[in-house]
Amino acid sequence: MTNDDRSRQLRRLTSDVVDTFRTVGGINRIGEKNLPSQAAVVAILDELQAVVFPGYHGDPIPENADLEVLVGARLDAVARNLSAVIERTLRFCRQLDCRCEELWQTTGTADLGEARFREAAEVITLRYLAQLPEIRRLLALDVRAAFEGDPAAQNPEEVILCYPGITAITIHRLAHPLQKLGVPLVPRMMSEWAHHRSGADINPGAVIGRRFFIDHGTGVVIGETTRIGNEVKVYQGVTLGALSFRRNPDGTLVKGGKRHPTIGDRVTIYANATILGGETEIGAGAVIGGGAWITASVAPGEKILAAGEGGAIRP
Repeated sequence: MTNDDRSRQLRRLTSDVVDTFRTVGGINRIGEKNLPSQAAVVAILDELQAVVFPGYHGDPIPENADLEVLVGARLDAVARNLSAVIERTLRFCRQLDCRCEELWQTTGTADLGEARFREAAEVITLRYLAQLPEIRRLLALDVRAAFEGDPAAQNPEEVILCYPGITAITIHRLAHPLQKLGVPLVPRMMSEWAHHRSGADINPGAVIGRRFFIDHGTGVVIGETTRIGNEVKVYQGVTLGALSFRRNPDGTLVKGGKRHPTIGDRVTIYANATILGGETEIGAGAVIGGGAWITASVAPGEKILAAGEGGAIRP
């Protein structure tokens, strides 16, 4: 093939692709200034991880470093960048007719006209960053739970640097407060980045208690309305999902409602177990065996070896 032949084919291909921009709807955002940037969200996550795990993420910290100056500078950068992303997200959602009226009310920015986007973003950002000390306390407990719960773990440093389950729960601990504050889209972008990095898919809406440990992590799915108690341990391939979806008269899915299970304190769920349904509750101290299929509640302290058409198999 000559260079001229290649150039002609590429010009035809270019014309064909551009033509789909005009004819294929729903996947184009051309000239869209307010679309939240995935790269910006990932950069913010990198900075936040350096705040919650200093010295493990981000630049090394010298022994004689002025921590007030170092952390202050990092938080200032995070605040500016996160506020800009949230403002852009709010403006973008307005174009989708997502009015976020409750958010405007809680931030006191309902009557500020165009200025409300920036004001709301700044209020939300400061409220969010104020939760970082508690997020660090929770993550310290998660790391300790992983170290104590895995005989293969040599030290907490290995857990922080190497365990995909810690990556997944770290990003969840960072994304969940934004979700609670009413920020659209950004928390989900955070959780999907964690999904890509760790293999665990945790919706930012899920409520997760203290000392949570995901062993291995690959293939774990935790749905939006899941509630998980304290000291829970799950293994790879576990699904905490919805049993079925209600539909509107027009056939579209009904949004919202409790669709995912509730897991009590000190529950252990072994590999590839599936627990479904918003009314399904796993009682405190229960043990769910590998490969179990659970669609009904399990009593506290009960041990389920497996489940199928005949119901749960108990020891």
